[in-house]
Amino acid sequence: MPQLPDDLDAVAVRTWCSLALEALGRERAEIDAINVYPIADGDTGTNLYLTVESAAAAVEAVFAAHETGTTAPATADAVRAMAHGALIGARGNSGTILAQLLRGMAGVLADGGDAAHLSLALTRAAAAARQAVAHPVEGTVLTVATAAAEAAQGDERELRAVVSAAYEGARAALARTPEQLAVLGRAGVVDAGGRGLVAVLGALVEAVTGQAPVRGPRTGPGKAAAPVDGGSVVGLPVGGVPVPAGGALVEGPPVGEGPLDCPEDLDGGGPAFEVIYLLEARDEQVDRLRTRLDALGDSLVVVGGDGLWHVHVHVDDAGAAVEAGVEAGRPYRIRITHFATESGHDVRVQAEPAQRAVVVVVPGDGLAGLCTEAGATTVIARPGEPPASGELVDAIRRAHAREVVLLPNDAALRHTAAAAAEQARTEGVRVALVPTRAAVQGIAALAVHEPDRGFDEDVVAMTAAAGATRYAELAVAERQSWTMAGICQAGDILGLIDGDVAVIGADVPATARTVLDRMLAAGGELVTLVLGEDVPDAMADALEKHVREGYLAVDTLVYRGGHQRAPLLIGVE
Repeated sequence: MPQLPDDLDAVAVRTWCSLALEALGRERAEIDAINVYPIADGDTGTNLYLTVESAAAAVEAVFAAHETGTTAPATADAVRAMAHGALIGARGNSGTILAQLLRGMAGVLADGGDAAHLSLALTRAAAAARQAVAHPVEGTVLTVATAAAEAAQGDERELRAVVSAAYEGARAALARTPEQLAVLGRAGVVDAGGRGLVAVLGALVEAVTGQAPVRGPRTGPGKAAAPVDGGSVVGLPVGGVPVPAGGALVEGPPVGEGPLDCPEDLDGGGPAFEVIYLLEARDEQVDRLRTRLDALGDSLVVVGGDGLWHVHVHVDDAGAAVEAGVEAGRPYRIRITHFATESGHDVRVQAEPAQRAVVVVVPGDGLAGLCTEAGATTVIARPGEPPASGELVDAIRRAHAREVVLLPNDAALRHTAAAAAEQARTEGVRVALVPTRAAVQGIAALAVHEPDRGFDEDVVAMTAAAGATRYAELAVAERQSWTMAGICQAGDILGLIDGDVAVIGADVPATARTVLDRMLAAGGELVTLVLGEDVPDAMADALEKHVREGYLAVDTLVYRGGHQRAPLLIGVE
């Protein structure tokens, strides 16, 4: 049996994220089913799952970077990665608030993970979440978070006692949410976001104590008996409405009937669009952005800090919401959802799906434009921000085709892409995953794509083209370390061929020439160069000349990759 932590160290944080993802995976459908506030679009469980998935992936990346070391990462690194991952992957109103809760906790836990720090972390998190919401409403996840923080207060308590008290406080507050928010009482359900937070806190209890908390309803005078954290309740009254397991109604007034004490009616009233984006902006610009977005719509939540923000708002004018972000800074990963379409109530005739499409992950804006021109649907993987499976599923849906070829273009995305493909298959889409490990392999695969031939034949041809393309990239060493090519120092230029360090150089041009010579020594007919945004055109010209003079039968293609992690990507076919 593993030793239980005396404080919340990096390993415990990793375990917490993993258990929270498992819990939300189990309960996602039930949480979606009771989602009636602020919009009855049935996606709260899914949004929370995708948010925690991004947080867990960020923590795993921190541990992967320490695989060659003898010690685990520092707690500060783990909690900051968790918060950053949640911020960049936050989905929906509930996911955005959860990201702010985790960010608030991380600010305290980075200094220590004992009982006192955790108690303070929960308090800071609840306060930060309330501050991020333009118009806080009781009976929501904010109420549950505040109750958890209040229950965790106390002197001389052990870590196990603090997490257990927070969980029980949250569970009790969740059971009371139908009494605080009329729409929940009429629907006979607890708050979906609050229930998701209870699941996350239950995972924290299990990570610290080694035992999953007892799941089930908190009942009694004045307490709602709706399902809580996976518990099952049959025939117990919530505001006069019997509730079965899973939160579905047996009888009672239809959802959306009568006046509602919430910004949006459940029958389709209220803003038409949900707008979400990440934003690089200064604090003073974000203050003005909040004011402008608050005037445009409702359900406004802006979370983050230190120059990176996650913006969520419900509006009728989606363009104006995006324009406000452009005025404040640099918005990206923009997602606009039409509520009627998303919930299946759009009566407009939908276009027939295409027979086949290609979805490709690219490392920068330049390649995104190139692949879009070639007819592909793109997902941008920005430096340090790999896409989660939910983003890949969204891209497959946007492609709107019966058959989809998925090109992840990164070995680290193999499992994420496989999960996305499996999810899309359950929705009736035929998906083939071509295991491309680099963007240049994806370019080669896309070049031979022919939508008019048979699906299997097309996939085989694309796979063969990718497999025949050797790939390399240049990177800057961040610290001294051992490599396959010897010891590198911080600031050295590393030439990685097929994922392994093969060359250690002093500057980019010389290292690039050496890498090209190594790769072309084994033969080749075509060299593909993808330049980062800071690489001058003169270097591309020099490398093209180097190939032309040294290898007469080899052609060279040059593309601008835009803002990407590596200054140079190289492919040899």
